[in-house]
Amino acid sequence: MARGCAQVNPTENKGPGSYMIPFSSPMLDRRRFLGQTSQGLSGIALANLLYGDGLLAADKTPLRPQIDPARPFASRASHFAPKAKNVLMIFCAGACSQLDTFDYKPELVKRHGEPMPGADGLVTFQGKQGNLTKSPWEFKPRGQCGKMVSDLVPMLGDLADDMCFIHSLTGKTNTHGPGENFMSTGFTLEGFPSVGAWVTWALGTENQELPSYVAIPDPRGTPQSSVNNWGSGFLPAAYQGTDFNAAQPLRNLERPTGVSEKTDKATRDFLQQLNRKHMKDFPGDSELAARISSYELAARMQLSVPAVTDLNTETADTLRMYGADDASNELKAKYARNCILARRLIEKGVRFVQLFNGAYQTGGEGVSNWDGHKQLHEQYGKHGPVFDQPTAALLRDLKQRGLLKETLVVWCTEFGRMPTFQAGASGRDHNPAGFTAWMAGAGVKAPFTYGATDEFGYKAVEGIATVYDFHATILHLLGMDHERLTYYHNGIERRLTDVHGHVLRDVLA
Repeated sequence: MARGCAQVNPTENKGPGSYMIPFSSPMLDRRRFLGQTSQGLSGIALANLLYGDGLLAADKTPLRPQIDPARPFASRASHFAPKAKNVLMIFCAGACSQLDTFDYKPELVKRHGEPMPGADGLVTFQGKQGNLTKSPWEFKPRGQCGKMVSDLVPMLGDLADDMCFIHSLTGKTNTHGPGENFMSTGFTLEGFPSVGAWVTWALGTENQELPSYVAIPDPRGTPQSSVNNWGSGFLPAAYQGTDFNAAQPLRNLERPTGVSEKTDKATRDFLQQLNRKHMKDFPGDSELAARISSYELAARMQLSVPAVTDLNTETADTLRMYGADDASNELKAKYARNCILARRLIEKGVRFVQLFNGAYQTGGEGVSNWDGHKQLHEQYGKHGPVFDQPTAALLRDLKQRGLLKETLVVWCTEFGRMPTFQAGASGRDHNPAGFTAWMAGAGVKAPFTYGATDEFGYKAVEGIATVYDFHATILHLLGMDHERLTYYHNGIERRLTDVHGHVLRDVLA
């Protein structure tokens, strides 16, 4: 019999189940106690690591944030240790062509002008397809890794060593509005929470003087799906994105003419006293507490938002680096100022910043966004210089300030473009069968390339990924299990990823 174990005396019967433990053989001596304790702690640590990496068959019951109604934006703990603290999502509205930016296809160059094999009679969003067409821009190896990137975005290409490219994304629609909805909310229909709303509902924010979620529209206007890109859907309205940009600060924020700063502050202080008294009269009223908290945040924003949007404190070198002082390209200068604003918001601890490049204008025929149907070379020739330098400067600035270590930067668009030009046109039609996104910063491998489209860039064939997978990976990097982050709505446990999605573990650092 093993030493130290309980011993049963078969000769002594003092009733069913009775036994005797000799004093000379303790159940657990000191050495065994220390040994078993260390093994238990090791097991707990291993289980936690496995769970964090999603390798443990874990409980899938809902994990909802515990929110204090009086402090709805307070910072909250994630499900497991996060790699990133906040997110900057850069969204090129209009479906930016992967074949003219980041997805190099030598075969497309080689077979330029030929029919695409297997595409006889292929009809896409706007009609019949013409022949295979190479990019009007040359691709060159960039960075130390030699990643092939187009001359359309050379400054971003120079940062290829900091990027994790996903070349195998697939969508569910070839229409702009539903496509934007799908990328921003995980659903093609309207009325669902945006990814930023999910994140800020779950995690709150590090800065109580600014909104937890800020959307920065393009200087020319909103994307086609407009505010649905940053809406809260069925989540509490407090978690919708607050939209403003460097040129258009928040509406109705300034102090009324004729009201002094002293009077304004005294009025707010008096109102706060009345609100606190009102809360005492109705203890436990969470909706009242949340409403008062939202009003108080709005009051604090009277000071914080003008300060963060005032770019006069930026150095001349910084403005020059971004292109914000470019008098020859007004649109570029405006977008550059939005990029500086995005950096300042991240610097202040705003949890989720969504920066748009491209806007929807009726009858614009792609002039204001990346929808290059008819005159791709002419349209992209205007968009590329507007987008390239400011966005590259934003990445460089985040990196040199140490913010890229804790910020996940995501570049995306609603779907991709065809390797052919449309019949009778000089542009590419919509294509959700295979397109590109990239990530940089906290928690992702760089330089790294995941997945691939076919030899012409038409269809994802290797490491095929969905937008659900893309969202699941973003949540994972923020320390959240996408299968357990749910909100009960109309009898359904709703998720950002619906009932789909897997974390793209190959891209994780």
